[in-house]
Amino acid sequence: MRQKLVDFLTPATDSLAARNIRRGKSPWVDAVHLLWSAWIFVVPVWNSDGWSARWVAITLATYPAFLLLYYKCVTASRANIRAYSLALVLLGMPLLPWYPSGLTYFIYGCVMLGGRCTSLRAYLGWLAALNVALLLETSLLGYPWQAVFSIPLTSFIIGIIIHAEHSSEEKDAQLRLSHEEVRRLAATAERERIGRDLHDLLGHTLSLITLKLELSRKLFDRDHAAAKREMEEAEKVARHALAEVRSAVSGIRATDLAAELASARLLLESSGIPLDYAPPPVDLPEETERAFSLILREAATNIARHAAASCAKVDFVREPASVRMCISDNGRGGIDGDGNGLRGMRERVRSLGGTLEIESPLRGGTSLLVKAPVPVLRLVPPLPSSPADASALAGASGHSAA
Repeated sequence: MRQKLVDFLTPATDSLAARNIRRGKSPWVDAVHLLWSAWIFVVPVWNSDGWSARWVAITLATYPAFLLLYYKCVTASRANIRAYSLALVLLGMPLLPWYPSGLTYFIYGCVMLGGRCTSLRAYLGWLAALNVALLLETSLLGYPWQAVFSIPLTSFIIGIIIHAEHSSEEKDAQLRLSHEEVRRLAATAERERIGRDLHDLLGHTLSLITLKLELSRKLFDRDHAAAKREMEEAEKVARHALAEVRSAVSGIRATDLAAELASARLLLESSGIPLDYAPPPVDLPEETERAFSLILREAATNIARHAAASCAKVDFVREPASVRMCISDNGRGGIDGDGNGLRGMRERVRSLGGTLEIESPLRGGTSLLVKAPVPVLRLVPPLPSSPADASALAGASGHSAA
């Protein structure tokens, strides 16, 4: 019996309480809505009987049941929320001839019904049907028109607000799942790339080294010079493979700037801040791209946490010998000193031989301008396709030398 009671009171995995727990909220956060039940004790103010003995007896009998039904609406599986919500409605409507405070139970039932209806149209249909039934009953009982008018209006307003909050929370959860899915897919693609690179890089090389060593072992007793040459060649191949592995590791450690931009957009949009950005340059050195990616990650985190902005933007300008990245937002601004994040940004820019400028007027947004040098690409003239072109090129070169 005790285990059945524990199972009955334990929140279901798809309940509103369990969803709040997964989002880091207190499981008791929905208990704040019970403050509206104070209307049960306020309604007798406008009743001629006031807080009569009958009102006290009915309240003592029904209020604990109301609390239990509300608890089940919050902790029950979504498939059972409708039953407990309608039970709240039925808890109040039969009592209306003697207990006007039952209107509060009716409103709670209408509002909690929104936790089961995923479609707004379906939810409004349920509200309309329940309120029509309520209007018929209160009209027959001779309730004041103020109560007849206010209760349906209140149930519709509060119900739509709560339904909109639930829909917004579900969209936020979907956005977070999308963010996690993007990161998971990026990690999977990176692992596959690393596997292909290592197979292409080491498979042939290690096979060649193995063959060289086997050949040197066979030649060792017959031809020392040939065995030595094979071992020297195996050593050269191993050194070359070592250099390629180091180069590949550097590429693995590098952060893709385009992927970081997509991650920053998801992070900021989950905080309600749209991010507009231009495609990054494609010819950046690995060190520059890695530093820009880490700076962008830190800046996006700061915007999401502290800027109170409504939009953000990232621009790139590629010049012959440098590249610039500007990260701006329209938030509160007012940055007057370097924290740990800004100090880390300056160190990364300094390691590239670049500069970092910050403009952050109070309530005027923040703009970070990062400028870093990049190698200049020299154009090589094309080879002459005919003897005449070669003569012309030679003549031009001699003329220039003269």
